Amino acid sequence: MATSDFNPNRLKFQACTERLQRAVQAAGLKTDGQIITSRDDGASELRKTLSTKNVPKGFHKWQLPVHLDNPSHLFITVAEPNVKSPRHSHKDGDGIRFVAGGSITYEGKELGAGDWMFIPAGKESAH
Repeated sequence: MATSDFNPNRLKFQACTERLQRAVQAAGLKTDGQIITSRDDGASELRKTLSTKNVPKGFHKWQLPVHLDNPSHLFITVAEPNVKSPRHSHKDGDGIRFVAGGSITYEGKELGAGDWMFIPAGKESAH
């Protein structure tokens, strides 16, 4: 996907929530009032089901099979070394970035493994 084709708002928030709910139900994963982990039965298959191609070249992204009660979705993004994402915002909900490995730079600050970033809806960011 060319950088100019990148549109982080291709799916509306509600459509993204419904996609998540259908995938979790189809996988038989029980989430109501329970702790769930990436090691639970069906979770690795959900990673494939909840992957998205709507990312700039060099990135890989999938939605986690959970959501917060306030408007927010959780994704894991993996970037190849030295790639850049254009500045963008997600209009329909807050976002959380968690750096599992490597690093990203945001406004001159390098965030490494274990660092995180909360992005309010509509705020522009890049990584």
